[in-house]
Amino acid sequence: MSDVRVRFAPSPTGPLHIGGIRTALYNYLFAKKNNGVFILRVEDTDQSRYVDNAEEYITNSLNWCGIPFDEGPGKNERFGPYRQSERKNIYKDYVNILIEKEKAYYAFDTSEELNAHRKQHEANGKTFIYNWHNREKGRLKNSLVLSKEETNKRIKEGDSYVIRFKTPQNETLLLNDEIRGNISIDSNTLDDKVLFKSDGMPTYHLANIVDDHLMKISHVIRGEEWLPSMPLHVLLYRAFGWQVPKFAHLPLILKPEGKGKLSKRDGDKLGFPVFPLEYTNESSGEISSGYRESGYFSDAFINMLSLLGWNPGTEQEIFSLEELISAFDLSRVSKSGAKFSLDKTKWFNQQYLQKRTGAELAALYLEILKNKKINPLPSLNYIEDVVSLVKDRAIFVKDFWNLSSYFFEHPKEYNEKAVKKQWKADTKDLMLELTTVLGSINDFSSESIEKETKEWISLKEIGFGKIMQPLRLAVVGEMKGPHLFDIIHMIGKEETLFRINNIINKLS
Repeated sequence: MSDVRVRFAPSPTGPLHIGGIRTALYNYLFAKKNNGVFILRVEDTDQSRYVDNAEEYITNSLNWCGIPFDEGPGKNERFGPYRQSERKNIYKDYVNILIEKEKAYYAFDTSEELNAHRKQHEANGKTFIYNWHNREKGRLKNSLVLSKEETNKRIKEGDSYVIRFKTPQNETLLLNDEIRGNISIDSNTLDDKVLFKSDGMPTYHLANIVDDHLMKISHVIRGEEWLPSMPLHVLLYRAFGWQVPKFAHLPLILKPEGKGKLSKRDGDKLGFPVFPLEYTNESSGEISSGYRESGYFSDAFINMLSLLGWNPGTEQEIFSLEELISAFDLSRVSKSGAKFSLDKTKWFNQQYLQKRTGAELAALYLEILKNKKINPLPSLNYIEDVVSLVKDRAIFVKDFWNLSSYFFEHPKEYNEKAVKKQWKADTKDLMLELTTVLGSINDFSSESIEKETKEWISLKEIGFGKIMQPLRLAVVGEMKGPHLFDIIHMIGKEETLFRINNIINKLS
């Protein structure tokens, strides 16, 4: 496939939803699979909704996900500028071309007049559509019914106007979508969309087409919400006499129950992020959680997201980014929406945590220990040994603390239910005797401690539970954790004896 160029074109109106990130991801994968170029274009024509920090958020999100753009604002600006607000004069030139070719026209109707037309149609049980059936009948004020002189006079005198596309009449549009196949549209059902607004800014439709053409976009891969706009966009390409790119409209990411598009409200209600990074609303101060800050690995997040709407045709679920690039194919993108699953998302993170080296995880855990103000801080080797004992039960690195805090500090309190069940009348004396046994062990390896302790228990002819359960309670604070003698070996003889004496003093 030659000269593949794709673009991700978000609007800087707030944080980037994971549906947007998936659109960027599929564009990125398609570009890299075909030795193409991945472009970021900021579609900021709607200045009323513009948010100052949104563009930076978008760029940071792409970088965190490991899918940076090749061309875009401030980077390889071969066809720049890449912000639509900075391309205003370009659009005016092109809409004038459509006017000259009689493919577009000036419309001077006020919003009040249009609302009156809508209400009149509703009263008659009809829907008002501004198109072929009424645009030239004199009831609407546009350059199709006004003389050229009157039109120029209105423009010169500063009358407010928009420029509308003149949708062709009685045409059957045969369109093709790379995911959804062939689509047939009757042009008579389409309205004459506004291409240029009264504020002098283009609408999405015009700016989108002009930019895609000038930036030599070969494939338009975007969300299915833009599918209804495809007929207009194809007609615009034809009106200009330009080659039409290939279109692919991606399915929605659905709520966990499968009904409706996944929203921020769903995330707030069920306790998961819908944004890649944490976002602070500068107006309200509201903070929305992000996958990064929630403890997810970016490669796990991307792997999960890639399979929401696409499948490789195999049983494989874990993919590196390189493997995703190699396997990705638009023909295997689903037409139907994909249900988001929090459990599956956590599963992916757990798989990626298990794949991390002990050294990587230890370095990450060290930062948590610093925040917990553990003093003195243990060596990375010690932390790595701890991680090796508990990581199988962790989903996030932040889980390590709850799973292993007792490796770094002695229990401050003891589980009440465990105390009632495990601490009997004779437990104190048994624990005191055990301190003598443990204190006499010279080789304080896990194997040696276990051997000596079990031999002593056998000699006393008591059940193992009478010693092992209170001992775990003393060392850990509750009935959890990996192999007890591994813990004792790790924290050392002095600390173990201190903890046994500590629980004796507290429970006596």
